[in-house]
Amino acid sequence: MSDDAAIDLEAVARDIDALDGSQQRLTEHLQAMAGVDPATPTDLPEWTLGHVMTHIARNADSTIRMLAGLPQYWKGVESRASDIELGAGRSWAELVQDVAATNEAVTRAMRAVTDWTGSAHGTTAVRPKVNLPEMRRREVEVHHADLGLGYGFADMPGDFVACETRRLTMLWQARQPMGLTTLPQPVLSLPEHERLAWLFGRRVVEGVEPAGLI
Repeated sequence: MSDDAAIDLEAVARDIDALDGSQQRLTEHLQAMAGVDPATPTDLPEWTLGHVMTHIARNADSTIRMLAGLPQYWKGVESRASDIELGAGRSWAELVQDVAATNEAVTRAMRAVTDWTGSAHGTTAVRPKVNLPEMRRREVEVHHADLGLGYGFADMPGDFVACETRRLTMLWQARQPMGLTTLPQPVLSLPEHERLAWLFGRRVVEGVEPAGLI
């Protein structure tokens, strides 16, 4: 949906609904837990629960900034990193409230948009504004799994798994030498959600080099 003249507003509405569902699942999962130590390590090296949850919340803020035509982070990658470190040491209750509130804020902001033309200025690239709902959903789903709190790639919605597997497979193929156009057989033999985990760099497949996409 990168062509401004061909934006399908019904498709955008579906993308926002799908994002809202992913955010609500994350919020409800976190709110159902109590007494969790924010310093608990996650599946991301050197990041605790506090780091990942703060990143999810600050990514929500950055999504709203991009919706408004502003750069994603107020001072680029530098402020992204500092904001995560500043927020990582908060209490579990504060972290959960931050994630819940910013999830709701993203949904409200997206439902209020009347013009989806134009660009979003991310830290690494300029992308069509209309891609923001799926970009935010990607952050929510993958980092929900990264928390290591019982939600994994097997729990992700089927439409998300199918779409992201196609997207990342095409990206992987585009980066391969000419003639190498299919994923390694051990990866192809995996269930789709596990293949996606490998593509995202969240699963090791014996005898196969990492996908190297993320």
